[in-house]
Amino acid sequence: MSNGSVVILTALNLEYQAVRQRLADPLVHRHERGTRFEVGTVRGTSCNVALGLTSKGNHSAAVIAERAIQEFSPMAVLFVGVAGALWDTTRLGDVVMASHVYAYHGGTSEDDGLKARPRVWEAPHGISQLASHLARLNDWADPAPGHEDAPQVRFGAIAAGEIVQNSRISAEAKWIRQHYNDALAIEMEAAGVAQAGHLNGAPVAIVRGISDRADGTKNSAEDRNWQPKAAANAAAFATRLAVELLGEQEETAMPRDDRVRSTDRLDRHVSNTAHNSTVGVMAGSVTGSSVHLHTAPKASGPTDLISELNGFREHLGRHHVEGALDEDTYREALTDLDSALRSAGRNTPDSWKRTVMTLRRLRGLVAECPALVAALAPVVAAAGDLA
Repeated sequence: MSNGSVVILTALNLEYQAVRQRLADPLVHRHERGTRFEVGTVRGTSCNVALGLTSKGNHSAAVIAERAIQEFSPMAVLFVGVAGALWDTTRLGDVVMASHVYAYHGGTSEDDGLKARPRVWEAPHGISQLASHLARLNDWADPAPGHEDAPQVRFGAIAAGEIVQNSRISAEAKWIRQHYNDALAIEMEAAGVAQAGHLNGAPVAIVRGISDRADGTKNSAEDRNWQPKAAANAAAFATRLAVELLGEQEETAMPRDDRVRSTDRLDRHVSNTAHNSTVGVMAGSVTGSSVHLHTAPKASGPTDLISELNGFREHLGRHHVEGALDEDTYREALTDLDSALRSAGRNTPDSWKRTVMTLRRLRGLVAECPALVAALAPVVAAAGDLA
């Protein structure tokens, strides 16, 4: 797999299944040492995901994370699952994304008590910025956005240790809240994954759904009710984040001029857009090529942009007829395009934000057709200007 992929790791089977349900056609990939991964794409996109199970604990998580990084060379590693909330301000079902991770079991024992000596890993800036953007859009969750019970994304520290924390009155519980009072959640794997990412130069993000309050209620009926919901919410946000990470990488990895040249080589045609101008083509030799000239001006407002979107439908149809898009991808692309047109037709800042997000998903869907990606790029940019 190329580095245009994301590794998602979980500690529990329940968490693993929550992510797996969002993947299309996962296939088994076995590491030479026996570790089993499943590789698929996020449904409705071309975002490649390698999914693995680490089991509980920072040590196991670190080993499997390093193994996954070496095996897949991913653009990012996301650790996804459930956690306990340390403070009541975080609701059950909410998602916490780590701004930084504490390995809180580092310390020195002295006559007057245990002195904290934590290790800390900060989340990559670019991933944090993108996650904050997705949280503001607030359209990632399965429930309808704006519903009173819709989960929220919170950003803050996560404490990772070696024990299951299930008390608010034990000596260790009080010590954690005293020395790591800014931590929103507590769990057992994030420090191991963060260390593996640090040593291997791989960006790591920790995404946790809150399933309990680390207050003695673990294994209660309420906990059993909230665990699958919290895992599903974490999986929903993490897979959306993976899709957007891939979209941003594709947008920034290649300069615009290089994208155009790549399009020319792969599709063996040149598309030029000109408005009230003369276009000349000079070449020593041209073989097996066609030149398409369009006279439409660049989209400068909502009406022009809607017109460009309608025009993009013709591009999709042509690539489908030529065999560059299979039937399923073509139908999915048309669905996204229709959704983008509906949002654009409302012509409000929020609707334009949704248009941009839908077009980014569409861009990921047609990523294997450079000509379509190049044609869509200015439309996405123009929609972003209106958002």
